[in-house]
Amino acid sequence: MTTTVRPVRPAHGLFAVVGFLVCVELASGVLQGYYTPIFSDIADHLGIADADVNWFEAAQLVVSALVVPPLARLGDLVGHKKVLLLSTAVTALGSWVLAFAPTFTTFLIGWAVQGAYVVWLPLEISIIHRRTAGTGRQGLLTRRAAAILVGALELAVIIGALTSGALVEATSMGFLLALPAIVVTAVFFVVWFGIEDAPGEATGGYDWGGLVLITLALGTVMGGLIAIRVQGPGSVLAWVLIVAGLALVVPFARYEARHPEPMVDVLLLRTPGQWPVQLTAFLFGMSVLGAQIPLSTFARTDPDVAGYGLGADASFVSTLIGVYVVFLAVGAFTLPLTSRLLGPRGAMVLGALLVAVGYALWLPFHHSTGQALLNMAIAGVGSGALVASLPATAAAAAPPDRTGFATGMTNATKTVGGAIASSVFAICLASTGSIEDPVKGHAPLSGYLTVWAICAAAALVAAVALALTPRPKVDAIASVTVEA
Repeated sequence: MTTTVRPVRPAHGLFAVVGFLVCVELASGVLQGYYTPIFSDIADHLGIADADVNWFEAAQLVVSALVVPPLARLGDLVGHKKVLLLSTAVTALGSWVLAFAPTFTTFLIGWAVQGAYVVWLPLEISIIHRRTAGTGRQGLLTRRAAAILVGALELAVIIGALTSGALVEATSMGFLLALPAIVVTAVFFVVWFGIEDAPGEATGGYDWGGLVLITLALGTVMGGLIAIRVQGPGSVLAWVLIVAGLALVVPFARYEARHPEPMVDVLLLRTPGQWPVQLTAFLFGMSVLGAQIPLSTFARTDPDVAGYGLGADASFVSTLIGVYVVFLAVGAFTLPLTSRLLGPRGAMVLGALLVAVGYALWLPFHHSTGQALLNMAIAGVGSGALVASLPATAAAAAPPDRTGFATGMTNATKTVGGAIASSVFAICLASTGSIEDPVKGHAPLSGYLTVWAICAAAALVAAVALALTPRPKVDAIASVTVEA
């Protein structure tokens, strides 16, 4: 007697799965936009100087750069949902610490722990990429879902910023800081009940040696970059740390190339389908993560005092950021259309070129708010397309048991690029005074011009790299109907 085994029907259709993951990205957007307008209020709440808030950014950048590779590998091994739940629980813990932190040190620890959310989007892309296997339209559906997720993320950034700005004068700081923790905690249960659990496809053990080496390399380089921020570019310790960290990359790469199941698959990263994407993520991080503070300080600078700047108040800076984020969402939402018209590779090249044009326009046009808004709108559309397309493209060019790693590396390299650019831009803007305290002095205009030129050049190099990627295989016409 022959028994026919029927495939198990997924608990939810693809449309529902994307909807549940949209909730995760809404929480991510809240975390990324909620705190920015109230940093000064947080400083008052903790009894610290505004300049000390920079320690929060530095701590979270370190955590972000260190956690993505091991968590992405863990997702490939044990299942992406399990690691998404783990990272959400850790993020929720950090968020609750912020709500009840009595001191600067406690808040700093909570802020660093909260940085575990950076792995969410790569894990979500991996879940969708696996969920669409066998549809005949895996790449197309993954790109569409990525565009929706990133669009939701950017809209949530705006919602988060507006919400905290509206509530900061109307409620206590404890309640204000508890709201993001409530949102993240709720999302934990959304993932728990909404996403089906699937085992990991990777084999082998966990590469503890690779984890130690990559942690030492990234931690040492990031420590050197933080030292530059604190002690200045003349710090001997900072440069010793950076050189030592870069030197550790050599034994790390050799170790990983010989390892049967590496933490960071350097052989995969060297393939034609991966290295242009990962290089682009690094270069893109220089503008999307590294240039935001210079843009804010330039907008706040009084032209009657410094001879340049927009003389804007905090509300206009929020508007400038809001316009950028809105157009970033536009770039993400229109990615399926541009991919259909230009092909996936052409859409990414166009996105990089728009980022280059947007920042290049700052060089001649930086004298009025209208010019600033136009520049950021153009850069925003290109940035949105890259944020949505890079992890999806990395997943498509990776074997099934390495999708979590490939998508996670786009976030890791982007974070490292942003951290390096942040320190380089701080050097560019160095003056006899301080960019944190305008009373002491202003950065030279030439420093801002250098920042924008670097961002434009980095995006242009990224466009060239993306043009060298192999043309993706066109998704075959689906012979099955995708559940919605």
